[in-house]
Amino acid sequence: MSKILIIEDEESIAELEKDYLELSGFEVEIANRGDTGLLKALKENFDLIILDLMLPEVDGFEICRMVREEKNIPIIMVSAKKEDIDKIRGLGLGADDYMTKPFSPSELVARVKAHMERYNRLVGTNVVKNNIVEIRGIKIDKTARRVWVNGEEKTFTTKEYDLLTFLAENPNRVFKKEELFREIWDMESVGDIATVTVHIKKIREKIEFDTAKPQYIETIWGVGYRFKV
Repeated sequence: MSKILIIEDEESIAELEKDYLELSGFEVEIANRGDTGLLKALKENFDLIILDLMLPEVDGFEICRMVREEKNIPIIMVSAKKEDIDKIRGLGLGADDYMTKPFSPSELVARVKAHMERYNRLVGTNVVKNNIVEIRGIKIDKTARRVWVNGEEKTFTTKEYDLLTFLAENPNRVFKKEELFREIWDMESVGDIATVTVHIKKIREKIEFDTAKPQYIETIWGVGYRFKV
C-alpha cells in the first residue's frame, strides 16, 4: 500500500484530504507543522508528499528544497496563494505539481494517482530487479549473492553458495557427487569428490533445523543428493 504524507496546518483540510485518500486505498499520515513534517519526510519512507506552502516554523518552500536534496518522491504543493511567482518558485525547487486552494478532494486524489503511476513507471524502468530463488523459507538473492533462512541472513563461502544455488534451482533431481563436483568446481571427477560431502555438511549446518533429519538437502544413499521441495 502506498504511503502518503500530508503536511498541512489547517486540520480540517488535512483530515478531509486524508479521508478521500484512504478511501482510494492509500495509507496517510498528517503533520500540522512545518518542522515536524520536514522531520517525518526525511526520516520516514513515504511514496508521495502533499505539501502546504504556508506552514508554521518551516515553510513549504524550504521543506520542498530539503526533501528534494534527499529524495526523489513526488511532491504536490498546495496553497491559497494564486500568484504565479509562488507556483514558479515551488516547481523550480522540485515540486512535481502545484494546486491552488480551494480545490476538490477528488481532483487531489486524481493528481496523486497520476503522479504515483508516473513515478512508479520511471522507477520501474531504472531499477533492475534482483533474481530471487525462494523455496520453503530459503531465499537466495542471485544478484547480490546473499542467502536468508527463515528471514535470517546466513554467510556462505563461494562454493557453498554455488552448490546450494545449483541444487535449489534444480529441485527434486538427484545428482551424483561426481556431477556436482564437475558442475561446481568445474573439474573432471578425477579430483577429490569428498569435498562435495564436506560442503553439503557445512550447508546443512546453516539451513537445516536438524542436520540429522535434513528437510532440504536429502542424501540418496548410493547415488548422491537431492534438494527437496
